[in-house]
Amino acid sequence: MIRRREFLTVLGCATAASSLLWPITARAQVAGKVWRIGILRGASSREASSIENLSALQQGMRDLGYVEGKDFVIDFGEANGRWNALVDKAAELARQKADMILISEQAAFDAARATTRTIPIIMLGMVDPVGSGFVTSLARPGGNVTGLARSSDDTAPKQLDLLAELLPKRARIAVLGNPAATGYAAVARIVQSAAQKAGLSIVHMEARNLREIEAAFAAIARDGVQAILILPTALFAQNRPRMVELALNYRLPTISSEREWARAGGLMGYGHGIAEFTRQAATYVHKIMRGAQPSDLPVEQPTRFPLVINRKTAAALGLTITPNLYIFAEEVIE
Repeated sequence: MIRRREFLTVLGCATAASSLLWPITARAQVAGKVWRIGILRGASSREASSIENLSALQQGMRDLGYVEGKDFVIDFGEANGRWNALVDKAAELARQKADMILISEQAAFDAARATTRTIPIIMLGMVDPVGSGFVTSLARPGGNVTGLARSSDDTAPKQLDLLAELLPKRARIAVLGNPAATGYAAVARIVQSAAQKAGLSIVHMEARNLREIEAAFAAIARDGVQAILILPTALFAQNRPRMVELALNYRLPTISSEREWARAGGLMGYGHGIAEFTRQAATYVHKIMRGAQPSDLPVEQPTRFPLVINRKTAAALGLTITPNLYIFAEEVIE
């Protein structure tokens, strides 16, 4: 993998540099306390995306000077694909005295809010948290919820442009989303508007589980659609290996808002994956450990979006990546 430019993350991350000095103070303020960080999710910790996210959180905490086992422990509330079990898992984290709960999906948020209005809830790249009612505003979230949000209104139109640059002028592009995901309807409208302005023809496809994902790919290939824009959802992150396999089998160029998509074998990723949001969430964990209230911590969004291109996948699909895209790319996977 070739790193093209230095990565710039999210608004407010300039504070992270100065915060490197904070953990010593934090431990002095709460001597001997071992903080419990709860992770509530529908997936199993054995899945690749879960392993990536755990590693990212651990790295973020190490970067801030914390030692796992001494300063903090991580507790898991995992539904193992049984979404209706998330409320029980959230209640279990509360009984374990979790000091904060990290969530990255609508169902996990609903379960956490049904369980507690006092334990801080940290979002990991949720879409449209204001419109979805998670927070009052980005600047002043209110309540016990804060964290990081995606900027799909910035990334989705650009993703269409990137795909269109590789396709014939009258090509049709499928937009695959999970209607149960946070902000799905809002992002779908943004994509539709962007497609109309660009003169692109798009087909909306939906999937709520792996069976529907497989059926959607088959329908897209059968109907002669030439490429797929994959909208962000935890469901797709959990099923990334199978989705990459389907895209290659059907010879479909794809783009996702997660850079991990391209690293896993998809054609392009434009945006930030949950792993990067999880690493950045360590700064919220840190601030709450120092006594900050979630209601006073602004929700942060990316200000710059990396493009990752998988050159090997492009070759397998028989695509020629234009020099303009390579220049724009931050990372090219050989």
